Order: sequence, then structure tokens, then C-alpha cells
Amino acid sequence: MNSSRVFTSEKNFQGFSLVMAPFLLSLSTFFWSNGEYSVPSATLIILSMFFWIPALTGLFALLKEKMPRYAVYGLWVAVLGCISGVCFAFLGYLATVFNISHEVYLKQLAEYPLTSQLLLFATGPLFPLSLMLLGINLIRTGSALIIGLLIFLGGVAFPASRILREPLLAHLSDLLLLIPCIMVSFRLVTAPNIRSFLL
Repeated sequence: MNSSRVFTSEKNFQGFSLVMAPFLLSLSTFFWSNGEYSVPSATLIILSMFFWIPALTGLFALLKEKMPRYAVYGLWVAVLGCISGVCFAFLGYLATVFNISHEVYLKQLAEYPLTSQLLLFATGPLFPLSLMLLGINLIRTGSALIIGLLIFLGGVAFPASRILREPLLAHLSDLLLLIPCIMVSFRLVTAPNIRSFLL
């Protein structure tokens, strides 16, 4: 298969994912129930995380030339954060389906400290931390200042909104991620290559 056609298909899918990932995530917030993930909310988050992986691939590619090692290993850490995000969402899904309270499942998880940390609590912060660091590096390298700033702010607001379970803050966090991702999506799909994207 022609390599330029593969590259175009990859860019188009990344561009599509850059819109779908934050859109589904922002949509999920409208289905919170008393600060907890409902079945629709959890389902939308899981689907969102599926799209976040190629979306993050496109975002980290912006630093492939200036920070090649970070573009590889930073992406790997961010993907691990996405997997943890799926675990959190699926936990919310099952808790709702089986009518298990927040307090009860936290008590049960405490009986499995190693795996709970590995799948949820230790790896959960990796997603927003990866966004914050990505935003900082985009700003620091001069690759995409406005995009970097919005991604950084979205990364900061994301954990705060999820810990506090404050819907208004969550909507703001979602918007801060949606706007730069749409900007990158448009430029990624329309630019002939990554160099022209950054100019």
C-alpha cells in the first residue's frame, strides 16, 4: 500500500478521534447521577477512552521532532492513564448496575491494595498529568502555544472536577480539552505533514 495513503489515513483517523474523544467525555458529564457515574455516563467514558488513544498519538506527534523520546514514552504513560480511566468507568458502571454504594466499593477495594493501586488509584492520575505535561512541553518548545495552554488548563481542571464531582467544573474541564483537540484535528487533517502543521 502507498505510504502516503497510509499516512493520510492515520492522520484522518487521529483527527476524527481528536474530536470524538473529548466530545464523548464531555457528553458523559451530563449523565452524572448525584456526583457518581451512571450507566450512560460510564459507557460514554469507556468509549471516549477508546478514542483518546489515537487522539493522544496525534497530540504527542506534535513533539516528535523536538522531543522524540518524550513523544514515545510520554504517550506510553498517557495510554496507561487511559486504561485506568476505563477501569474507573467500568467500576462506576458495575456499582450502578449492582447498586453498590461508593463507600462499600471503596471498602472492598481496600482489601486488594496492590491491584487497586495498579488499576485505579496510582495509575488514574496519569491521564490528567500526561495532559498537563504535554501542554507544558508544547508551550516550552513553542510548538503550539494556545493549544498547549488550553490542554494544560484542561489537565489541571480534570482531576479537580472528578474529585470534587462538581458538574460545572467538569463541564469547564471538558470544554478546555474539547477546544484545543478540535483545533489540532482541523490542522492535522488539513496540513500535508507535521512540519507544515507546526508552522
